[in-house]
Amino acid sequence: MKIIHCADLHLDSRLTTHLTPQLARQRKTELLRNFKRLVDYAQNKRVAALIIAGDLFDTPIISATARNLVLDEIQSHSQIKFYYLPGNHETDSFLEAVDHLPDNLLTFGTKWQSYELANLNNWRIMVSGLNINDPQFQPPLTTPKLETADFNLVVLHGQISQYQNRNLADNIALNQLANQAIDYLALGHLHQYQSGSLPPRGKYCYAGCLEGRGFDELGEHGFVELTINEQTHQWQSEFVPFAQRRLFEIGVDITNCQTTMAVEKQIQQQLQSSSCSARDLLKIVLTGSISETSEHSLLQLQQDLQADYYFVKVVDQSKIAVDYHQYLNDISLKGEFVRLLQQDQTLDEQQRAKIIHCGLRALNGEELEECD
Repeated sequence: MKIIHCADLHLDSRLTTHLTPQLARQRKTELLRNFKRLVDYAQNKRVAALIIAGDLFDTPIISATARNLVLDEIQSHSQIKFYYLPGNHETDSFLEAVDHLPDNLLTFGTKWQSYELANLNNWRIMVSGLNINDPQFQPPLTTPKLETADFNLVVLHGQISQYQNRNLADNIALNQLANQAIDYLALGHLHQYQSGSLPPRGKYCYAGCLEGRGFDELGEHGFVELTINEQTHQWQSEFVPFAQRRLFEIGVDITNCQTTMAVEKQIQQQLQSSSCSARDLLKIVLTGSISETSEHSLLQLQQDLQADYYFVKVVDQSKIAVDYHQYLNDISLKGEFVRLLQQDQTLDEQQRAKIIHCGLRALNGEELEECD
């Protein structure tokens, strides 16, 4: 028997923090399509149950398009049981807007709810869950009543800690869940895959988000697939990468690069050694030390790279190092300008270097697109 554990799909996200309005709309549609891809995968793999451990949607108010797509997919795959636990980003508005829930959509509230997924020769597979993000939930987190003879999968959405933290409303204290016959603790809330042991016989696991949405969600994203042997009762879990697009943050040292072309060459060399593809979103972070006479146009770099990738953002964190010695006896306007700035003690060195860099370019009659 196979079970999928996913979480934090955040359907209906606005996605406008980094993307243009056009790309944001496209990515919003892709996130919806990813749910359909996930259900198709579950059908093809003959998955018995799909666990959604919170934050299926990004906001309490969701679009009719998102709601109908999710319901249509659930209704049209009646052979799969969907276990849905609301997270901290959503409310029961998704459920309240529906007159009749599909028979294969099973939900969790503010009291422990347990469902029998299978009964295999007096050996049951049980799915239990509790919504600790509902305002009506009253902490502390209790433990469900579980039978030691069963395979017990428990669903929660929140922040784990080793011990209870009363300052966190969504706190999940692992010490309170240990020794409770839990085999697999399916968690949502953290957007990166993470797992660990849960004594005496189980493990806890964050599936992470199904698709990265911003550059704080780098790396592989997907879901967890559990495989349970119905004869031996042995089981295993595996993380399955599933994102349509990945997000990368790539640092590029541009020390001694004097021109935009030189910087772009350095970036391309770095990209050749990475695993990113044309479908991915990149954040290029320029580092290192450049001279006060160098130039690199972020706009030009971004546009050149955009042709090869879905989205590119270039961030300049390089430092400017001014060679004051070469201006010591320079009797030109440039030399006077640099010496005056050198004597200004109200500025720190990087502020001074930035002004000198922009000032020298202005004296050369150049456009100053990045000098502000």
